[in-house]
Amino acid sequence: MARAGSVCVAVLLAVCCAETILVAGATEWHVGDDKGWTFGVAGWENGKAFKVGDVLVFKYSPMMHNVLQVDHAGYDGCKVGAGDKKYASGNDRITLAAGKVFFICGFPGHCANGMKIAVATK
Repeated sequence: MARAGSVCVAVLLAVCCAETILVAGATEWHVGDDKGWTFGVAGWENGKAFKVGDVLVFKYSPMMHNVLQVDHAGYDGCKVGAGDKKYASGNDRITLAAGKVFFICGFPGHCANGMKIAVATK
């Protein structure tokens, strides 16, 4: 019986910690580098080779900013939609899937002042 309990604990621990494990060969990208997720970060993504499984790390003060994953129109127009995924921990980790994703700050005026990025995986 103790063995079955140990296996259950190990499986539970693996599931709980899975979000912090990087895929082999994946890169952890700190959005905005040392400045973090802040005004003027637009363009930070240019020239970077993002891959499926890479992790974007958004660091910011949750009292001042957030991160919203929006569609292309939301990115272009700095518009927040009802179905947009919102992150607000101040230390958000987002694993990239295939395709292009768009992120903005949802606080009024922040996106228009350069708090947005568009990331495409290769």
